[in-house]
Amino acid sequence: MKDSHGRTIDYLRISLTDRCNLRCIYCMPEEGVHALSHDDILTLEEIERLVRVAADMGITRVRLTGGEPLVRRGVTGLVRALNDIPGIESVALTTNGILLPRMAGELAEAGLSRVNISLDTLDPEQYGAITRCGSFDDAMAGIDAALEAGFSPVKLNAVVVRSLNQDVLSFARMSIDRPLHVRFIEYMPVGESAGACGCGWGKEDVIPSDELHAMIDEQAEAAGLGRLVPAAKHRPSGWGPARYYEFENAQGTVGFISPLSRHFCSECNRLRLTADGKIRPCLFSDEEFDVRAALRSGGTDDDVRAVLYEALGAKPDEHHDKVGTQRGMSQIGG
Repeated sequence: MKDSHGRTIDYLRISLTDRCNLRCIYCMPEEGVHALSHDDILTLEEIERLVRVAADMGITRVRLTGGEPLVRRGVTGLVRALNDIPGIESVALTTNGILLPRMAGELAEAGLSRVNISLDTLDPEQYGAITRCGSFDDAMAGIDAALEAGFSPVKLNAVVVRSLNQDVLSFARMSIDRPLHVRFIEYMPVGESAGACGCGWGKEDVIPSDELHAMIDEQAEAAGLGRLVPAAKHRPSGWGPARYYEFENAQGTVGFISPLSRHFCSECNRLRLTADGKIRPCLFSDEEFDVRAALRSGGTDDDVRAVLYEALGAKPDEHHDKVGTQRGMSQIGG
């Protein structure tokens, strides 16, 4: 599939639920979001049908997100079903890792190929403050479980917020002794209000990736680790925009994702499906296309295909530094 700007679109991110077992400060308010009703959420069968249509159009890779996708009942069966769809080459998952210790094995057996784990600090006290209700030990156990289950690659996603003063060198060190791919993501203005994101976003809290890279290099040299160099030996396969580096003799890599300071819109290859059945052409755009209606009430596969093509045609050339979206990250799909 090609969009109106000539970009190949072969990647679909699917939000399974707007619910989550954490309340991360940059993602949702402390009281949570108003949960969608059971009837509003796409069924797993509807998701499978949509992916079959999308695969026939050229989608080859699927990522399951949330909220927290592992709180959705039947996720393992969905992974297995999606893997059986002709044309789908890989099914991946983004998770906070809390439920992986009891689910990683069955997910691997179902055919899940790769896992991204969201983790924003290595300080247990700060982890509790950021997530509002999470256990740092549970998150670390999730990383261990992902590695033991044989997922490859295992990527750690850390959103960097200046006012949190996270220990970024400790994060980067995690790539040395284990095959972990640590990715630092710029803090994005996703959420209510055009002036300031409802989750508290402010431009002063954004650390541009080049600044962060220089900060890590300076701290690493002082610690005797040397500077990061472009990744060659362990560069992970992937579908996204991260720029990867590595320390000498490291088993993993350090990546930088720069949606604000060095946006990658010209290389965008994705569409997004919200849990309530809306296709979003762009994370930063509030324009959505209702595919749930086409999946229900006797809609044909051609009706579903028409909605996907309509969304494809509406993909913007770039986000144009837009601040604020009507829905928060947990409602859009991380």
